[in-house]
Amino acid sequence: MTVLALETSCDETSVALLTDGTVRANVVASQIRLHAEYGGVVPELAAREHLRNLIPVARAAFQQAGATPADVDLVAATRGPGLPTALWIGLKAAQALAFALGRPLYGVHHHEAHLYSPWLSGQPPRTDFQAFQPHVSLIVSGGHTLLVHVTAELQHRLLGSTLDDAAGECFDKTGKLLGLPYPAGPWIDRLAEGGNPTAYTLPRPLQEHPGDDFSFSGLKTAVRYLVRDHPELLRDEVARRDLCASVQASIVEVLVTKTVRAALRLGVGLVTASGGVVCNRALRSQLQQACQAAGLQLRLADPAFCTDNAAMVAVLAERLHRHGHPPTDLDANIEPDWSLDRSHA
Repeated sequence: MTVLALETSCDETSVALLTDGTVRANVVASQIRLHAEYGGVVPELAAREHLRNLIPVARAAFQQAGATPADVDLVAATRGPGLPTALWIGLKAAQALAFALGRPLYGVHHHEAHLYSPWLSGQPPRTDFQAFQPHVSLIVSGGHTLLVHVTAELQHRLLGSTLDDAAGECFDKTGKLLGLPYPAGPWIDRLAEGGNPTAYTLPRPLQEHPGDDFSFSGLKTAVRYLVRDHPELLRDEVARRDLCASVQASIVEVLVTKTVRAALRLGVGLVTASGGVVCNRALRSQLQQACQAAGLQLRLADPAFCTDNAAMVAVLAERLHRHGHPPTDLDANIEPDWSLDRSHA
């Protein structure tokens, strides 16, 4: 079975083809340079770029896969959550394709697709659901920080989410305070490598709180006051590296502590992690160390599948189809605020 998937939930236009669990193509057109000028994603510009990029990206995906539209058995697209105008482009294009090809359509949940990206590995990437077992999954990106208890394929419940700023948002906002380009996460990762993570005492919001929710606005505020009271830090390259390392250490410690604690409390033997922030090298390393110390297995999404991509959308659609979930109506609307606990029906 071959799945054609489209992803346009934010600022990446992506098209993928997946055949019997193997990724034959996963083409992504990023809009980072376009939005960097504004310090964040501008929804109207994102939608225009999706319109401009979708057909060329789709053509490139079919060429990479050596396939034609006639080979497609199932069409999938991100239905939500995400930017409404961006979601609309991908879902309506997928509905038109499904109608024209006479194929079923699956509109999938963006965060749930991230849940299944750690199960892609190898070259060429393929799914490995024979190793699937109950686990706790961390999904961490620019807009969301979520902890999910996955009890079986397509069965999960939300344990906790961000109460204010998500981890990736905190990286970007603190980076802006430090004069770093958008998106700031990769810049902080690189600068932190040469810094001292204990140079500045910064808060670890909700780390000791017994619940599974996250909050990073207090950390951002602490950095704001530190820079306000000590503006010379921005002119000292060593101090700026130390501050980047300290900010990163705070975010990573909270994410790792709460994830491992939830896994041990629930008695699962596996932790997975996905989302754009999981590209951060310190997070990957410290999750590995903490899970090893706690006797937990760890599956990290490959960096190629951490950021928004259509391959993970295809994987989820294929699993939904194989488990007998009904297709999405061809006149269904987008779900910009779709809850992760909501039924697929």
